[in-house]
Amino acid sequence: MNPLIAPSVLASDFGNLQAEVEMLNKSQADWLHIDIMDGRFVPNISFGFPVLEAIQRHAKKPLDVHLMIEQPEHYIEQFRAAGAENITVHYEACRHLHRTIQQIKQTGAKAGVALNPHTAVQLLEDSIADLDVVIIMSVNPGFGGQKFIENTYRRVEQLKELIVARGSKALIEIDGGVNQQNAPKLLAAGADVLVAGSFVFTASDPLQTIADLKHVIVH
Repeated sequence: MNPLIAPSVLASDFGNLQAEVEMLNKSQADWLHIDIMDGRFVPNISFGFPVLEAIQRHAKKPLDVHLMIEQPEHYIEQFRAAGAENITVHYEACRHLHRTIQQIKQTGAKAGVALNPHTAVQLLEDSIADLDVVIIMSVNPGFGGQKFIENTYRRVEQLKELIVARGSKALIEIDGGVNQQNAPKLLAAGADVLVAGSFVFTASDPLQTIADLKHVIVH
């Protein structure tokens, strides 16, 4: 089965955002991955609601919104209203994770939880059955263009085992440093969704790069 591809808009040219979104509309991408950062949970600030709404006006594909923010429960309804179809919060940012997952589901969005590189996969044991998506961070969150963390493959395998054991339908999404070289190993380990930022947007032919990722051959 081909993976879902979710190019990360954070790596796009913000000066030509409409053109970049229209390029993704024409591509074989499945979702548009939107990173929201507050400068507190991660040492960087990205865009907020006005930019998300602007992307949504032009996008013809689902918006996969990844909240790298503290106290995300205060903003769930607003992100849904701004066009988010998937809303993912960080395990590390949620004091009441189950309540936040239910809050996302009540808006009609799909609910996801992201795990930082050193957060144990097993911590999702009690919530995995309620989730639609789990994002495994394969870099430390906050900045694009970082080097892929090799331990990610083992974490994907562990998460896949947990999903199967609990009868969950959650998709495994990989965020950070994804490229043509590590994509086959990620898919072989159990990944379903690949987020690609700089790898897509700095390519000489982003449409072909997305198509190549979509049709990666698993060894």
